[in-house]
Amino acid sequence: MSHHKPGPKNLITDVTGITVGNAMDENVRTGVSVVLPTPRAVAAVDVRGGGPGSRETDALDPENLVQEIDAIVLSGGSVYGLDAASGVVNWLAQQGRGFTFAASNKVAPIVPAAILFDLTNGGDKDWGEVAPYTKLGAQAVASAQEDFALGNVGAGYGAQAGQLKGGLGSASVVTHEGVQVGALIAVNPFGSVVVPGTKHFWAAPFEQAAEFGGEGWPQKMPTPSVDFFHGTKAEGAGKDLVSPGTNTTIGVVAVNAKLTQAECKRVAMMAHDGLARAIRPIHTPVDGDTLYVISTGAVEMSEDARALVVAQLGSLAADCVARAVARGVYEAASLGALKSYQDV
Repeated sequence: MSHHKPGPKNLITDVTGITVGNAMDENVRTGVSVVLPTPRAVAAVDVRGGGPGSRETDALDPENLVQEIDAIVLSGGSVYGLDAASGVVNWLAQQGRGFTFAASNKVAPIVPAAILFDLTNGGDKDWGEVAPYTKLGAQAVASAQEDFALGNVGAGYGAQAGQLKGGLGSASVVTHEGVQVGALIAVNPFGSVVVPGTKHFWAAPFEQAAEFGGEGWPQKMPTPSVDFFHGTKAEGAGKDLVSPGTNTTIGVVAVNAKLTQAECKRVAMMAHDGLARAIRPIHTPVDGDTLYVISTGAVEMSEDARALVVAQLGSLAADCVARAVARGVYEAASLGALKSYQDV
């Protein structure tokens, strides 16, 4: 799988059959992103963070009944954001999309979801008895298309990345052989996406065509003795925000290779390496890091090379995830007191 470069959009939608919809509530300072494959697609999930929040996670275990999903939801709002999946389920049901039952004309849309924490970003959270997320989920899925913006968009609208404004990022790669891999990441980690004291992204070695500023590596890297918690929410004014589940980087990887659910799971596990390349520290007790992998199944794989191809797909996915993390922060705009990468 050599000779690869970003797809024409450098978005997850460079994977044929994948669309993305976003909806935001600027008053609440939150949003929802939906990845919508057409048709239904095989999917798996891998959770590495210590404070995850998700829906339909166990359903995606390879030993269980469900093999395919109808959509995947990434949402702000912490526990309230899980309601976004209900809005997506209802919308899909109206379209007749979902798991079908031979003895019934009713469908059951399978919509896994993951959430991030944005409840302390200064937005108006006094929404009363009904949180806005069911509505936002329905709006997001209804708007799904191949083109979408990055930064303060969808689930990344109210996100925070260390001391910087977080955001929604995406990146893709297309190999010479026509294999497509793309990532969509809502970047809201406890850790830092930049080398301490600099504007150099940890993901710099994987950057393509100055997609997040072309800063490269700093001339002098910090020594191993540098405290990487310096400058994060672990100290200073933000220390009161550090509690389980108050961060989280969540995302979706899509590939056009035809994978089993177990193979999707392996790619998801490898894709987490992209978070480790782009964020330090990562997978902490206060993050809920969760990655889904979708296989659209458009490209058949040779049976005698499956293990090697899955390994290559996982490697490409990790690179896309790292690039998507940096792009999400690079494209974000300042929001309230939270300054963006380009404004600091």
